[in-house]
Amino acid sequence: MSEQQILLSFGGIGAAALACQWLAWRLKLPAILFLLLSGILAGPVLGWLQPQALFGPLLMPLVSLAVALVLFEGSLTLHISQWREIGSVVHRLITLGALSTWVVIAVATHWLLDFDWPLAILFGTLTLVTGPTVIVPMLRVVRPKATIANILRWEGIVIDPIGALLAVVVYSFIIASGSGEGLLHSLGTFAGVIFCGCALGAAGGWLLGQIMRAQWLPEYLHNLASLAAVLGIFIAANQIVHESGLLAVTVMGMWLANMPGVDVRQILHFKENLSVLLISGLFILLAARLDLHALLGLGPAVLALLLVIQLLARPLNVFLSTLGSSLNWRERALLAWIAPRGIVAAAVSAIFAIRLHEAGHEGALLLVPLTFAVIIGTVVLQSATARPLARLLKVAEPAPSGFLVVGANPPARAIAKALHQLGSRVLLTDSSWENIRAARMENLPTYFGNPASQHADAHLDLVGLGHLLGLSPAGEINTLACARFRHDFGHARLFALASGLEKQRSDKHRASEEHRGHALGSRPMTYAQLAKLLQQGAELYSTTLTEAFAWNDYLQLHGERATLMFARDNHGWVHVASPDHPLQPQPGWTLVALIELEA
Repeated sequence: MSEQQILLSFGGIGAAALACQWLAWRLKLPAILFLLLSGILAGPVLGWLQPQALFGPLLMPLVSLAVALVLFEGSLTLHISQWREIGSVVHRLITLGALSTWVVIAVATHWLLDFDWPLAILFGTLTLVTGPTVIVPMLRVVRPKATIANILRWEGIVIDPIGALLAVVVYSFIIASGSGEGLLHSLGTFAGVIFCGCALGAAGGWLLGQIMRAQWLPEYLHNLASLAAVLGIFIAANQIVHESGLLAVTVMGMWLANMPGVDVRQILHFKENLSVLLISGLFILLAARLDLHALLGLGPAVLALLLVIQLLARPLNVFLSTLGSSLNWRERALLAWIAPRGIVAAAVSAIFAIRLHEAGHEGALLLVPLTFAVIIGTVVLQSATARPLARLLKVAEPAPSGFLVVGANPPARAIAKALHQLGSRVLLTDSSWENIRAARMENLPTYFGNPASQHADAHLDLVGLGHLLGLSPAGEINTLACARFRHDFGHARLFALASGLEKQRSDKHRASEEHRGHALGSRPMTYAQLAKLLQQGAELYSTTLTEAFAWNDYLQLHGERATLMFARDNHGWVHVASPDHPLQPQPGWTLVALIELEA
């Protein structure tokens, strides 16, 4: 290829990746669907993109390194402490349920597609994983009840690295058993892969954690150090024992995530951003290499396998996992329908297929088109049907009316408690651990982190939330949050307190109202003014209007001392007071106002 063609190919991949990510954001669908479809269109359909000609012998080493980074980023989210928090249903979904799914898919693949048992077992491990990158966008569209949403979200987060680790172990055993030197030698090779991967991974995670904990490197080098460590451990493990690198980086991430005194948030955010870049380009390239003739040559057996996965494997998983739980049959039915396959399946299958084919396993190349067919089939089918099914089963949330509160400071906690007393769902977000800890002590739901981060896109639970309250003392954070969630909630449901500094700025230095959101409260006030009033003894009082004590009577009683904040109408809907949209409360409404002390 000429230099001009190479540059055009790279530019096209970047433009297509951006377009796919933007389209996924706009439609609230998993980005992997659009990435795979664009790669198939650019590669086997139109012939514009030829990855092998573009990268030559560098293609598979680059794919291997990208897969290693994706697995490391996923393993950074697996905290042992979460095991006690996720509940018995999720425990069984990722253990007993995952085992049943694995067995059903492996047996179906063997009998329907005539795969040999090693490849069928490996395919079962590849396709039992869901993952947050496909589950979270779907939950935002489906909006099931909080119980179902939490189960599906936690399952996707925890099963992602566990499934990847299981796939690496099975793959290592297949490579070891294919050496042709007897069972004992195969078991010895397999034990060598496990030992080398676990030992180097644990050593690498411990050493990097010690460096970070002792502050031997400045913070701005932590990301570079982690990237270099992942690549170094991956290459070293493969040099010592062939094919132990992926296991090593997975164990390394798990060790680092659970090492006390080591803050991996900055590394995790960096790796998430890097993963978006790698995943976007990687899946376009992998889809462009897809052999459509091989996929079509599988015939109707692919559809039969999809039906087995959708109608047998997943329902059996949920049935075994929810025995004895408090979930009713409607909730179990929706759980049994939603399980889209995602990133780990596509990424790992591509590299494994090439390696197994080179090792002499006939039919290994079919792993890639078959895995892609399962991904596209489950994502398309479930995205189109999950929301109507949730409504039919009456397990969908009503119109989202809860509040995402940016800030967990004392004023934010006071407002959140008042909203909670009105019956509204609230979720407080803050990057200050002290504020988050104080909110949790008051039994308020929290998210520790920046709501506009990449981590929040995958882990922030927006089910039931329909308003945003920017209550951070930093006006820029409120503005950023309003801009981030404008598409999710709509501009009419964005409210924020202005900072004192922001009110003093001229128009050319102050963010526009379109990005700031509406002012909170019937009388506009800054965060400093609200905090000062609360410190001076002002309180948020709840009052229900009646025919005998109407809105005018309320105003006469409290006068200028009252700043109306919220009002719940006769239908249970909570309205936010703002100078831009004055409220006219009626008898039966419940008002929440900030009442100042009398002079």
